[in-house]
Amino acid sequence: MAASEQLSLVPAPAAAPTGRMLRAQTIMELKLLLRNGEQVGLTLIIPLLLELFFNLPMLYSLDGRRIDFVVPSVLALAVMSASFTGLAIGTGFERKYAVLKRLGASALTRPVLLLGKTLAVMILQVLQVILICALGAVLAWRPTLRPIENLIWALLLIVLGTFTFGALGLLLAGTVRAEITLAAANLVWLVLLFAGGIAVPLSKYPGAAADVLRYLPSAALSDGLHQVLQHGGGFPTREVLTLLVWTALALPAAARWFRWE
Repeated sequence: MAASEQLSLVPAPAAAPTGRMLRAQTIMELKLLLRNGEQVGLTLIIPLLLELFFNLPMLYSLDGRRIDFVVPSVLALAVMSASFTGLAIGTGFERKYAVLKRLGASALTRPVLLLGKTLAVMILQVLQVILICALGAVLAWRPTLRPIENLIWALLLIVLGTFTFGALGLLLAGTVRAEITLAAANLVWLVLLFAGGIAVPLSKYPGAAADVLRYLPSAALSDGLHQVLQHGGGFPTREVLTLLVWTALALPAAARWFRWE
C-alpha cells in the first residue's frame, strides 16, 4: 500500500456541522418531551378540557356560534401553553439540575440548543392542533377555509406564535432561578389567558384598553386565528407584524442572555 493510501489514525477533533447538531438536538428534545408523561398529558388534555369548558354559554354572550370563537382561542392557548409555560418550566429545572451545564461543556451552541427545543415543541404541537380541531369538528366547528390561503395564514400564525412564545419562555428560563421561572411562567400564562383575547374577547374590554392589549403576543395570535378561521378575513397583517416584532426582540435576547447554569 502506498504511503499516501495508508489509513491515518491521527485524531482530528471538530464540532459536527450545525445542521447535524440541530437535527440531533431536536430529536433528543422531542424524546425528552414525550418521556415526560405528566407534561405531555397536561399539554394535550388541558386545552381539550378548556375547549369544552369555554363552549359552555354560562360565561358570557357571543355573537354568532360559540364554538367558532372557542376553537381559534384554544389553538392560541395550546401554542402559548406548550411554547411558553411548558418550555420555560422544563428548561428552568434542567438548568437548576446542571443538565444544561453539561451541554454547555460540549460543542453545542446556545442558538442550536434554543432552536432545537423550539422545534421539538413545534412537532408536539402538530398533535395538539389535530386533537383540538378534531374535538372542534365533533362540537360542530366549521372553520372558514375558503379561500385556501386562510389555512396557510393560520399555519403561519401558529409557527410564528411558537417561535415568539418559545423565545420568551427560554429567555425567562435562562435568566432567573427555576423556582421563579415556575411561578412567573404560570402567572404570565394566566394574565395572557384573560388579557390577551383568548378566554375573553378584546371587544369586552373598554376601547382604550383593547387598543393596548391587542399588541400582546397572545392577542396577536388569537386575533389572527379568529380573523382567518372564524371570519374568513384576508392576510392578518397587523397580527403577523406584531408576532414578528416580539420574535425579533425575544430571540436575540434569549440567545444573548441565556445562561447554562
